[in-house]
Amino acid sequence: MTRLDFFGLLSLAGRQLRRDARASEVRVLFFALLVAVAASTAIGFFGARLNGAMQLRASEFLGADLVLQGTSPAHAEQLQRGRELGLASAHLVEFSSVVAADDGIQLSSVKAVDAAYPLRGELRSAPAPYAPETAGGGPAAGEAWVESRLLAALDLSIGDSIDVGKKTLRLTRVLTYEPDRAGNFYSLTPRVLMNLADLDATGVIQPGSRVSYRDLWRGEAPALAAYRDEIQKNLGANQRLLDTRDGNRQIGGALGKAERYLNMASLVAVLLAGVAVALSASRYAARRLDASALLRCLGLSRRQALGLYCLQLAMLGVLAAVAGAVLGWLAQLGLFRLLQGLLPSTLPGGGLGPALAGIATGLVALAGFALPPLAALGRVPPLRVLRRDLLPVPPSSWLVYGAALVALGLIMWRLSLDLLLTFALLGGGLIAALLLGGLLLLGLRSLRRLLADAPLTWRLGLGQLLRHPLAAAGQALAFGLILLAMGLVALLRVELLDTWQAQLPADAPNHFALNILPDERQPFAQQLQSLNARSAPLYPVIPGRLVAINDEAVQQIVSKDSAGERAVQRDLSLTWAAELPEGNALSEGTWWSAIPTADDMPGVSVEAELAASLGLQLGDRLTFDIAGEQHKAQVSSLRSVHWDSFQPNFYMIFQPGTLQGLPTTYLTSFYLGSGHEQDIVALARAFPAVTILQVDALLSQLRSILAQVTLAVEYVLLFVLAAGLAVLFAGLQATLDERIHQGALLRALGARRALLVRTRRIEFGLLGAASGLLAALGCELITWVLYRYAFALSWSLHPSLLLLPLVGAVVVGGAGVLGTRRALNASPLQVLREG
Repeated sequence: MTRLDFFGLLSLAGRQLRRDARASEVRVLFFALLVAVAASTAIGFFGARLNGAMQLRASEFLGADLVLQGTSPAHAEQLQRGRELGLASAHLVEFSSVVAADDGIQLSSVKAVDAAYPLRGELRSAPAPYAPETAGGGPAAGEAWVESRLLAALDLSIGDSIDVGKKTLRLTRVLTYEPDRAGNFYSLTPRVLMNLADLDATGVIQPGSRVSYRDLWRGEAPALAAYRDEIQKNLGANQRLLDTRDGNRQIGGALGKAERYLNMASLVAVLLAGVAVALSASRYAARRLDASALLRCLGLSRRQALGLYCLQLAMLGVLAAVAGAVLGWLAQLGLFRLLQGLLPSTLPGGGLGPALAGIATGLVALAGFALPPLAALGRVPPLRVLRRDLLPVPPSSWLVYGAALVALGLIMWRLSLDLLLTFALLGGGLIAALLLGGLLLLGLRSLRRLLADAPLTWRLGLGQLLRHPLAAAGQALAFGLILLAMGLVALLRVELLDTWQAQLPADAPNHFALNILPDERQPFAQQLQSLNARSAPLYPVIPGRLVAINDEAVQQIVSKDSAGERAVQRDLSLTWAAELPEGNALSEGTWWSAIPTADDMPGVSVEAELAASLGLQLGDRLTFDIAGEQHKAQVSSLRSVHWDSFQPNFYMIFQPGTLQGLPTTYLTSFYLGSGHEQDIVALARAFPAVTILQVDALLSQLRSILAQVTLAVEYVLLFVLAAGLAVLFAGLQATLDERIHQGALLRALGARRALLVRTRRIEFGLLGAASGLLAALGCELITWVLYRYAFALSWSLHPSLLLLPLVGAVVVGGAGVLGTRRALNASPLQVLREG
C-alpha cells in the first residue's frame, strides 16, 4: 500500500464506515451519541428561547421603560417630577378580589388601568373565546375584559355582567395577552382587566387592603436615568423601581431554577451516554485489532492507523450529532407544548447556538470517553497478523481518567451548572452507587451457593451474571436510578397533595376571608354564625415591612436567596393577639401578660424559622415601616407554627396595644360544608370588599399545574431512560462475542434454541427485577425522609412501588433478549470454525 495522504485516509475511513454500519457496536455508539446530543440540544433550546424572549421583550415584561411600584399610591412629587422631565405615564392598580356572577363566585386577579396603558407592547383581545384576536384598545368605563377560563368557571358569555365589589361591569371582550404579564407561573387565578375610572365605585380598595400600585414611565434614556437617580433617593420602604433588568425576575427566577434541574437531567443523560460510548468504543477497538495489524503490514504508520480510525469515529460522531440536534429541536417543541400556559406566549426561535452547543457536547463526550480505548489501535504490532495473542500496550490510567474528567468538565461548563450542586450530585451518586453496588455483588455471590440444585436454565442464566458481576451490578444500578427517578416523580406528583389533604381534619377550614373592614367585622362574624360555619378568630392585619434589626438596615444582614431575604423584600401581614393562636407553640421566651406602658418598648413574637434566617435572638430590636411611619418592637418570644392547619398564621405577632390607630383589616378562615355555594355567593355580594378564597378550588388548580410541570419532568427523564438503554446495549455488546461462542458450544452439545431463549429471559429478567427492587427501596427511603423532615407528614408504605421490579424485569428483560439475538441466531458450525 502506498503512503496515504489525509484525503486518502478520509476516503478509506468513509468506505470502512459504510461497511461497518451494520455492526452492533457501531449502532450502539451512534444511538448513545444521538441521545446525548438530543438531550443537551433540547434543554439548550429551552433555556435559549426563554432567555431570548425575556431579552427581546424586556420592556414589554414591564409594559414600560421604568415602573414605580408600591403598596400605596405614589407621592404627588414623584408623579410631578416625571412629567417635568417629559416622560409619558400610565397608571394601574392590581389586587385580588372575588368576582361574583348570578350562580357563583371566582377569586380573580384584577387590574384596573387607565387609557394610556400599556406604554410598551399592546393588549390583545378577542370578541369571543378562541376567536381571532386583535391588538390594541382597552376596556372602557363600565366594561371588563376577562380571560376565557373565568367565563368557563362561572358559565358566562360575552355580554353578561359580573360584580367586582359594588360595581357591575359588562363583559365585552376576551383578554388574550397582557404585555407586562410574562406568564402565569405564579398566578393561579383568572385575570380581569377593568378601567381605572371604575375602581372607586367597586369599594374594594380600603385602608389596609393588599394592593399593588404601579406607575409606568416611558421616554428617552437620559430623562429616564435622571428620573431614576432623583426618585431612588426618596423611595419609601414599600416602594421600588423596576426597569428592564428587573421586569422578568419573577418568571425568570422560577424558570431559571427549572432550567437548572433540567440541565441536571441533561447531564445525567450525557454521562450515561458517555458510559455507553466508552463501552461501545472498547468493543469497537477490540474487534479492529486484526484489521489495524493488517493495515500496519500494508504500510500504514502508527499515526496513520490511529488517524484512520479516529476519522471513522469522527464521521460517525458528526452524523449522530447532527441527527441528535434535529431530534433535540423536535423534542423541545414537545417540552414547550407540555408547559403551554406556564410560559410566555411568544418565544423566539433560539437560533443555531443550542444546536451547535449540543453537537459540541456530543463530540466532546465522544472524544473524552472513546479516544482512550481507540488509542490502542495505533499501538497494534504488525506481528499480530501471525500471532493473535499479541495485544497492544494499553494506554496509561491517567490518560483514560484524565480524558473523561476533561470531557465532564467541559460539558459542565457548557451547561453552566451550579458546581456545588453538581459535585453534590456526583458525590452522592458515587457513594450510593458504591453502597448499592456492594450489596448487589454480595447478593450475586450468595446466589452462587444456590446454583448446585437449580434447573439448567437458571444455572446458565445466573452463571452469566456471576461471570461478569461488576458489569451486572453497574447495569442494575444504572437502570435502578432511572426507575427510581421516574417512580419518585410519579409518586409525588399527586400523592403529596392527597396525603397532606387526607391528614387534615374533616372540618378543617376550606375558605379564607381577607380584607374584612373594621365596621364590617361584627356583621361578617354574625353572618358566618348564621350559616353555622366553624370559624377561626378574626385577626387584625396591617401590612408593614421590616427595615432594620438593632438599628442596622436589614438588607445588610440577611443572606441572599434566603427565607429572610424573601420576607424583607415585601410587606408582611402584621397582627396582634392577647392569646397564643391555635397551632402555635413557644420555643423560646414568654408570652406577654399585659399591655405595654408608654415607656416600655412593645414586644413582638417571631416565627422561629424566620428568626433563624434573620439571625434574631430574644431582646433584639426590630424596626418596621407601617404606612410610612417607623414603629419599633423588641423580640420577646419565638414560635413554631403549624403552617398546614389552614388557620390564619403570621410571621410577626405584636403585643396588644402596639399598633392602635393604624389602617386595619381583618382575616379569618372558616369551614362550610357542601351545598352552601349560593350562601357563599350571597356572602360575597353582601361584603364586596371582602376577598373569599375557596381552598378546594385553589388546590384543584395547584394540582393541575403540578401535574403539567411533572409531565414535563417525566418527558425529560425519557432522555435519561434512553441513555440507560444505551448503557445496557453497550454492556451487552461488550460480552456479545463470548455469548455467541458460548451459545454455539451449547447448540453443538445438543441444547435447543428455546433453552437459550429461556436462559436469556431469566438472566435479564433478574437483572431488571434487581433494578426495580433497588428503585422501590430508594423511593421508599427518599419519601420517608421527605415526609418526615421536609413536609412533616405521616409516612406509610406504598404498595404500588412493588410494580417497579415487574416493570424493570419486563423492560430490561425485553431489551436484553433483543440485544443478544445474534447470539441465538449465529450458526454453531461457523462460529466454531472461526474460533
